[in-house]
Amino acid sequence: MSDTPVYDLKSGKPHPYHLVSPSIWPMAGAFAAGLLALGTVLFMHDFEWDGWKIGLKGVLLGFAAVLAVMWYWWRDVVKEAVVEKAHSDVVRVGFRYGMALFIASEVMFFVAFFWAFFASSLNPAEVLGGTWPPVGVVGIPAFDLPLLMTMILLLSGCTVTWAHHAIIEGHQDEATRALLITVLLGVAFTCFQAYEYGHASFPFKESVYSSTFYMLTGFHGFHVLVGTIFLLVCYFRNKKGHFLPESHFGFEAAAWYWHFVDVVWLFLFVAVYWWGNA
Repeated sequence: MSDTPVYDLKSGKPHPYHLVSPSIWPMAGAFAAGLLALGTVLFMHDFEWDGWKIGLKGVLLGFAAVLAVMWYWWRDVVKEAVVEKAHSDVVRVGFRYGMALFIASEVMFFVAFFWAFFASSLNPAEVLGGTWPPVGVVGIPAFDLPLLMTMILLLSGCTVTWAHHAIIEGHQDEATRALLITVLLGVAFTCFQAYEYGHASFPFKESVYSSTFYMLTGFHGFHVLVGTIFLLVCYFRNKKGHFLPESHFGFEAAAWYWHFVDVVWLFLFVAVYWWGNA
């Protein structure tokens, strides 16, 4: 798509930028995220109100709200890109900067939890027995299920790159197959992580070891889930022919996010599973 000026429907003046129409979704997204955070905190503290236990219901309600906002917001963005043709080359440059800054903020998010992990593991407190993992804690062997999960994520990184090259070369059916494989690998990773959690020998509240372990791997698993949904949307969009060799930022953003998730897991595997259990 060239830099052909986009005409503003209100003023009629040509310009290469996209003036977004008033939208309720940023505010709705903030409320949905707050509801999810509140439900999670209440669940972790076993909160009861007038004899009624919140439990997982608050978490599921918040998660459903987030999914609903994602659905309707992405629907509007897809309409802007496909129907209104509002995403010019200049607009897509802004999108790339925005996605890069978002991933940078995600990097710092994980840095905080890695910092907590290394601060505790490099100088374990006396209450932990002066060792890491703490006395009595049996860590999950790195070269068991975690290694299989690592291979799954690395393979998914290859398949999403395969999809990217297929889109650039105009091979829509091939890109669709590659995206489907990537989504299935993401689902497989999530299932294996749930299995790992179900068979772990230490609970979340046992020690700083278990807390940092579950916070790091849990938030990464949540990012895998979000990335899988992101790629699933790209799968259906590609089937409809939304992605062209010269215009496919929606997929590029998903691919960048997925590669970020892959890199974070490699750090997790080496630091938490391998070195952290040595």
